[in-house]
Amino acid sequence: MSEAFVSTSVATSETATPQDVSVTQQVIASNTQGVVLRSVTKKYGSVVAVENVNLDIPAGSYCCLLGPSGCGKTSTLRMIAGHEDVTSGDVLIGDRRVNDLPPAKRNTAMVFQNYALFPHKTVRENVGFGLKMRGISKAERDRRVDEMLAIVGLEKFANRKPNMLSGGQQQRVALARALATRPQVLLLDEPLSALDESLRVKTRGELRRLQRQFGMTFIQVTHAQDEAFALADQIVVMDHGHIDQVGTPTEIFTTPASRFVARFVGDNNIFVGKVTSVIPNSPAIIQLEVDKLGTFLCKGLTADVGMTAACCVRSDRMTLKPFNPGTLPQPNQISARIVAIEFTGYVTRVSLLTEATNEELIYKVRTHDWLVAPMQEGQLVTLNWSTDDCIFLPH
Repeated sequence: MSEAFVSTSVATSETATPQDVSVTQQVIASNTQGVVLRSVTKKYGSVVAVENVNLDIPAGSYCCLLGPSGCGKTSTLRMIAGHEDVTSGDVLIGDRRVNDLPPAKRNTAMVFQNYALFPHKTVRENVGFGLKMRGISKAERDRRVDEMLAIVGLEKFANRKPNMLSGGQQQRVALARALATRPQVLLLDEPLSALDESLRVKTRGELRRLQRQFGMTFIQVTHAQDEAFALADQIVVMDHGHIDQVGTPTEIFTTPASRFVARFVGDNNIFVGKVTSVIPNSPAIIQLEVDKLGTFLCKGLTADVGMTAACCVRSDRMTLKPFNPGTLPQPNQISARIVAIEFTGYVTRVSLLTEATNEELIYKVRTHDWLVAPMQEGQLVTLNWSTDDCIFLPH
């Protein structure tokens, strides 16, 4: 039997509901819980997959665990579900420690990457299978299945087999099956990775709609930053088994906390240097001297004079102009040569190499603006940016 059907448990409370709110919605909304990880470590023999992770996921929020392959995000999700044992530390769902509970006792449900649908069963049978295995009466089972098929818009497909459905429809069947069990937390392991781009965008909108509709806690693993930005209330960026940053999509995008996060969220230009002065403020203005490139002024919480650190500026926050040999050096200004120009539709992407150090840089601009004053490959240009757009990276 697929573990997708043994990883769920059923809430038993029933309440009267208004006609426009389903019983399942109301039960889930009243029972949803947050998840807390305290000093959680997972080892596979001598290999440390997750180390000393501390995390609070609020009840009713959409949380995305974001990071590259091998960063520990899937191991973290599977420890919450109970599919992996915790080597040390505690996993709490609500105020209940669940380390020693099997998956079926945690009141969670998991949607797997391949959806794990039974190919020989109909949509109706797939959605109701977990309920049947838990001894729910046929009348109640049929009512819940009808309810969930209506919520995910698959009533007309109830008697079809999974191979007669699109990828997006199969995913909705998996979601309906999970939600029918009325979990406190829904766990999703890269649920959109098998879909093509257009369907992935459409389906992630459905995921967000369902999460808001049910008001429950969703925890999703993804390696795609655009997916995390579109879905999450809270993003947890992981690297080599550690949490590098926790924040809202806006915080992660605009104020990355480390060089890793700045690189991973994409198209940040990163410069490494030494801190030469700090003007306390909120935030502080930090001066970096970057070898051969000059003085950079950036904003951050604090820094120690003399420390090696970095700063970053997003590719769309720079200004690019033809090089003027009479221009005096200024902070946050460098010269570079255009090596490639890529038209990507709405945005034009320009690749450059710094004149002094031959470092690669990226500049992005709206194609409409680029075509007003286009430049050529091989042209020498000046790049500059404001202190407000230059983010200090302590590590």
